[in-house]
Amino acid sequence: MLDVGALVERVGPTLLRTVIAGEPSVCVGDVVIAEPDEPVTAAEGDLVLGVAIGERQDAVALVQRCSELGAAAVLLKPPAGTDEVVAEAAKTAGVGLVEVRTGTAWAQLVWLIRAAMAGTGVGQPSERGADVGVADLFRLADAVADVVDAPVTIEDAHSQLLAHSARQDLTDPARISTIMGRRQPDDVLAKFRSRGTFRQLSKGNSAIFVPAQQDGTLPRLVVPIRMGGELLGSMWAVVPGPVSDERSSAFADTAPLVALQLLRWRAVADVARRRSAEQVRLLVDGGEGWRAAANELAVPNEEHRVIAIEVPDSGEPAEGQRLALWEWITRGIGRRPLVTEIGTVLYALVPDRARGGGWPELREALMSHEATPQPLIAVGTAVGVADVPRSRAQADELIGLLRAGHLQQRVAVYEDVWHLLALSRMAGAATDAGVGALGPLPRLREHDRAQGTDYLATLHAWLRHPGDPRRAGRELRVHPNTFRYRMKRIGQLVEIDLDDPDVRSALLMQLLAEQWAQHA
Repeated sequence: MLDVGALVERVGPTLLRTVIAGEPSVCVGDVVIAEPDEPVTAAEGDLVLGVAIGERQDAVALVQRCSELGAAAVLLKPPAGTDEVVAEAAKTAGVGLVEVRTGTAWAQLVWLIRAAMAGTGVGQPSERGADVGVADLFRLADAVADVVDAPVTIEDAHSQLLAHSARQDLTDPARISTIMGRRQPDDVLAKFRSRGTFRQLSKGNSAIFVPAQQDGTLPRLVVPIRMGGELLGSMWAVVPGPVSDERSSAFADTAPLVALQLLRWRAVADVARRRSAEQVRLLVDGGEGWRAAANELAVPNEEHRVIAIEVPDSGEPAEGQRLALWEWITRGIGRRPLVTEIGTVLYALVPDRARGGGWPELREALMSHEATPQPLIAVGTAVGVADVPRSRAQADELIGLLRAGHLQQRVAVYEDVWHLLALSRMAGAATDAGVGALGPLPRLREHDRAQGTDYLATLHAWLRHPGDPRRAGRELRVHPNTFRYRMKRIGQLVEIDLDDPDVRSALLMQLLAEQWAQHA
């Protein structure tokens, strides 16, 4: 346990200066916030931070009240912290008085004091990596909550939850859903957007008050988190109503500290992500060292699927979109999916199980994820860990079909579309072999080009629906009699024995190859 003098020394003279030492035998208990016109709830040995105490009379009253409660010291910024009358009152009351240097963020101070009381250092990367960075964010959220006297969430620029304060004394369904779902619900985001909240966040640096909404969402105090002009995220405090200018300013003052911690967390997370990505890449490639990679990643000995995810070109930087999707995928969907990036494609390796971070759970999350444009998702078959490269090859082939538009859906699972893969491979082989130049098709192709007819498509429809001119005509959107007439004209143009099954098979293969080649 530390007394006030030792604590000030540990935090450092850059932020704190002891004005009145107080009782040296009193050990510091906790840190509490005091504001004008609000009762002080300090206990014996507490440090009391006068967050919005600027007037001499308020400071003297606070010192006297803290003496009655047995607090160890009062911390004030200038001018109150350097006022001789306030210092004399503290000396008379037997309470320590500590000056907080101008420009010090109160949240930073709370965070540093608690770290000093716990005997831990802050601000240095740890060997434990990203998990420690996340823990620091949670501790920082608690410190900010103390400053603003309200529950707080820290979110990234995509409204994904990074950390939240422990206090839950004031909450609503929107905050609960944000914490449980690790992101703000879409309907809540839509309402904040309609009010212009995110537009204000993108432009300013000050705190924004958002009134209560008709659906029961409580008021919010929101502040952007910036560094070097980049919007890193935002902080959201659930408040009972309008907030004083002093408290709003104190909340906004915490943003630079949070920004520094977010940058540190992002740097540590990037190192961990790159290391994990290298190991996942070894595993999906199947090269030398895949066993060691599987051991380092602690891949369970069960069947897995490789999920290939590609973000279509939307005019925005694709790298940023992939990074945002990567961060979203790996933020706690069951057992975090193992993700890597190869070229323009993200690959996720997930167990083929219903729960605990398996493919069905990831699929549900991906389908519910609001993104523009929506990503293309290709899923290889379930395989053992040693056969992961085979699942990856299937996913690659499927993503090619999605990219070319051969599949209308945006999610392709190997077991559901294997027949299309077979047709694709066959069409590719036929095209390479030049089979399209054989038989009567070249003459029909030339007639379509010269006369504007549609005989190749007509023949294809007949082969797909033999003996059923109604279905074939419906596919071409023509009357059955028109379809019959076209087939009659084809018979007059070329000699073709459609009663021969081998001829029909050869024609269908040629037409499929031509059709798939047009979309390649």
